[in-house]
Amino acid sequence: MQQAVPDAGLPPPAELVDGFAGAATAALGPPGGGPELRAAAAGYWHRRGLATDPGQTAAAPGGPALLLAVVAAVGGEVLLPRPSASWYAAQPAILGRAVHRVPTTAESGGAPDPFALLETVRRVRAEGGDPRLLVLSVADDPTGTVPPPELVHEACEAAAREGLLVVSDETYRDTLHDPHATVLVSPAEMLPDDVVVLADLGGTLTPPGWPAAVARFPATRAGAALHAAALAVLGTAVPPLPPPVEAAAAAALAEPPAVTGRLAAAVRLHTALTAAVRDVLTGAGALVRPPQAGYHVYADLAALRQDLARGGVVDAVDLERAVVRALGPGARARAVAGAQRFGDDLTALRLRVATAPLLGDAGGAHAAALASAQARPPAAAATTLTPAAAPVPAAPAAPGTAGEEQPDPAEWPQVAEALRSLGSALTELTGARR
Repeated sequence: MQQAVPDAGLPPPAELVDGFAGAATAALGPPGGGPELRAAAAGYWHRRGLATDPGQTAAAPGGPALLLAVVAAVGGEVLLPRPSASWYAAQPAILGRAVHRVPTTAESGGAPDPFALLETVRRVRAEGGDPRLLVLSVADDPTGTVPPPELVHEACEAAAREGLLVVSDETYRDTLHDPHATVLVSPAEMLPDDVVVLADLGGTLTPPGWPAAVARFPATRAGAALHAAALAVLGTAVPPLPPPVEAAAAAALAEPPAVTGRLAAAVRLHTALTAAVRDVLTGAGALVRPPQAGYHVYADLAALRQDLARGGVVDAVDLERAVVRALGPGARARAVAGAQRFGDDLTALRLRVATAPLLGDAGGAHAAALASAQARPPAAAATTLTPAAAPVPAAPAAPGTAGEEQPDPAEWPQVAEALRSLGSALTELTGARR
């Protein structure tokens, strides 16, 4: 089973573990989270340029639970980019709400093409539908891309023109691979009265085994009404956050150095991993947009359709099944998910590769990778990995020795082997010679 939210696959800092254990006997908090958690969520967004009162926030055990509450509170039907994260469509389906897919542009995923959005809304309404909500992502799963601010702005303006509420999934906003070259702007900065911001902490700040997510509602009368309705849904249909998870989430949202250091190290590690995976995939003939955020890449193998068809692979389900089978049992097989899981065209020969499973089964290798990545200077992260070698979390350079040679990439044989297996799997499926 695929994780709902791709995570870094690395152990949490001791500070969060201590907070988790310390709240083992605490009483359950109210729906939407207790005062400490909401205040921490408000501070988190304030540091990102979104002035937020704790009363505008809500928390739940994972992004899917929060999205379910918002969809239930808003009513009507939902529009999603094609492709989009696998858990978006499940929440409207639970409520019996129709989902309408809107194509994204060739440039990036995450935000729908504005003209296609307008056309889809008008068509759905002409057919008697009631679209009310658009979900988009400014740092996208599954494509690993960041839509340009002008595209996000145009999509949000189109949504506002048609009376749609926008839910902006910003789970991966803090995982930019090159923050100096990638501009990410929240829709809440553009249209503050019409946007709910959502962040699943399992993608960045907390382990996925401690599911927690937070949402920020507009600071308007309508936003307050929506917030109250969402809290009512959480109180009746969603289990509250377990006290240990709530305590850990509050501690993580405060962003102490242990948490921010872990996240920075994870981003450096996965920047190298995603670049290496892209090299393997493009070397096999796939088209892959350069990954800009997160821990995953999205590959299009349409150019290899004839070769794949000779092996019986004609759609996304076949492609996922064949690559998983070729990779064999173990953690790395969990890295692969076909396009059908993200609402993409079933006939499309596309798949997402999540990079955390390439680290192998959880344990000492993950801890060692994190420790080494934390010790490395950020600028060196993307320069030490090739498809045939492991991501080189290197030892720290002593003062004045920044130019010295880094350790041998063979230090990480489990990743090197996973990359070779992925390349071999694609070669086997297509009959290509690499």
